[in-house]
Amino acid sequence: MIISASSRTDIPAFYGEWFQNRLDAGYCLSVNPFNGAVYRIGLQRHEVEGFVFWTKNLGPFLPRLRVLTDRGFPFVIQYTINGYPRRLEPSVGPAESACEHMRFVSRTYGSKVGVWRYDPILLTDLTDFDFHRTNFAGLAGELAGAVDEVVVSYASLAYRKARRNLDLAARRGGFRWDDPDDDRKQAFLSELAVIAAGHEMTLRLCAQPKYLSPGVREASCIDAGRLAQVAGHPISGWKPGHRGKQCACDYSRDIGAYDTCLHGCVYCYALSDLRVSRALHRQHDPLAEWLLPPRRVDRKKPGALSQLFCCDREY
Repeated sequence: MIISASSRTDIPAFYGEWFQNRLDAGYCLSVNPFNGAVYRIGLQRHEVEGFVFWTKNLGPFLPRLRVLTDRGFPFVIQYTINGYPRRLEPSVGPAESACEHMRFVSRTYGSKVGVWRYDPILLTDLTDFDFHRTNFAGLAGELAGAVDEVVVSYASLAYRKARRNLDLAARRGGFRWDDPDDDRKQAFLSELAVIAAGHEMTLRLCAQPKYLSPGVREASCIDAGRLAQVAGHPISGWKPGHRGKQCACDYSRDIGAYDTCLHGCVYCYALSDLRVSRALHRQHDPLAEWLLPPRRVDRKKPGALSQLFCCDREY
């Protein structure tokens, strides 16, 4: 089984101690965000074929990578480095530090471990096409030789909470956001693909097939093939991934929880309200079996938890 840690939150930045404790225990509990069911996920070496980590700040987690290596776990790091203004990413650290993390990972664990995410591409009057063209090229130059792949996507405005949060941030921050037509978006990705290729990177597009074009390939963010290259032996994978047929990922189990990230990015689909995330983070127990318990469960009621447990696939 491939473990995703996590597309729902930033475990490396904020929950490394909890992750280490669960790794030591050999299992964790994961709560289905749609129906509240609880799943036991084994984390022993014979149960886990590899980890895929998602983060915007790997710094606090760097010591944990050595632990994983010493215990024989292969891993891939999906590292989002956007270099956006603080009005869009108020609590994300400097892009320069993130690039240095990626260079360190490449030197220490191999060039296949790190994947750069320039994601999402958010178009505003602070970050128009000209900004992205220059910004992307600068970051690609910093990461050249450290990564061979960059994953992109456009900000998804289909999520009501993402659109609501973006509207609120725009009013507070005094900026305007834009959603250009599909032809313009597709053409711009072709430009970025040329820039990426100039730095020996392949540009891949995450779960937005309508923008694919020559030079822009489909992304597999949970990629058994890349994990196998890191591990040095075959790793089984099957599809569809966590987003169904629109996603090229291999299947994985996610151990994170929504509304627990503290980065506060204005475009985030995993965040309802930063105040909620801060409150839930304060309640987080690094010794608990799960990152965040089901909010609707009365843990003092006898049998309440056992009624929620399932052993089959999460969704």
